[in-house]
Amino acid sequence: MAVTTVANRLGIDAFQGSSPVELRPNYSLDDLQVVIFAAYRQVLGNDYIMASERLTAAESLLKEGNITVREFVRLLAKSDLYKSKFFFPNSNTRFTELNYKHLLGRAPFDEAELINQFHIYDTQGYDADIDSYIDSVEYSENFGENIVPYYRGFDFSSGARTVGFNRMFRLYRGYANSDTSQVEGASARLTRDLGRNTTSAIVAPSGGSSGWSYKNSSDAVPSVRLGVTADDKGKVYRIEASGIYGQGYPKTRRSAAAFLVPYDSLSAKIQQIQRQGGKIASITAI
Repeated sequence: MAVTTVANRLGIDAFQGSSPVELRPNYSLDDLQVVIFAAYRQVLGNDYIMASERLTAAESLLKEGNITVREFVRLLAKSDLYKSKFFFPNSNTRFTELNYKHLLGRAPFDEAELINQFHIYDTQGYDADIDSYIDSVEYSENFGENIVPYYRGFDFSSGARTVGFNRMFRLYRGYANSDTSQVEGASARLTRDLGRNTTSAIVAPSGGSSGWSYKNSSDAVPSVRLGVTADDKGKVYRIEASGIYGQGYPKTRRSAAAFLVPYDSLSAKIQQIQRQGGKIASITAI
């Protein structure tokens, strides 16, 4: 798959020149294991699974030739394992974003796609919602019966939609990243861009460039704007964090927070955020 000449800078060089994983006729057991591993990795968002969590019955059906890769993907997406990782912990919007990423290999193009999926779920239920992706013409044309879904959103070739290429970076945060452990947590990534019908900014995934690679939250307003004394180099530092426990009872977590501090207070502020259960997302000199 041809991605871009700057794939290394964008952290997607793992996909440069790669071929889709396909279960071909007369496959060996080794070929089968490669397909199964690729399906788990794609559908479960690169999350770690234990041996006891594997869908052994579905794997056996695939091994015996009783189901295709498409049906194996369907069983994964309808499993209690998938629901526990992505359906129950997330909002409908975030869940739909992940379904597009896991099952169609791209990000939603516009708000109408989200609304359509919400309607299917509300009127027909969970299984019908999953079927709508896997039984779609788009899925058939790109993956057929025996190709494991992959990140088509990075295939910026003739006919590709630029907005999809940009938005894929808001969902993909690095080859070693998991969809259950991103610093932005369970919040939807594309709500604002889709609602405004605007193009998403490209931010390199974690490990894709030097320094911090994190999408600054446009909703995270610094708690201190004035009265911050710069360091001896005239700099003030902006810290973005997520998951900080608020004061009082009951304990609640803030999805995003930002702070402006001088250098001599930087270490103390980081320690305070960590004591409150927060994760540092970015530190930027301003």
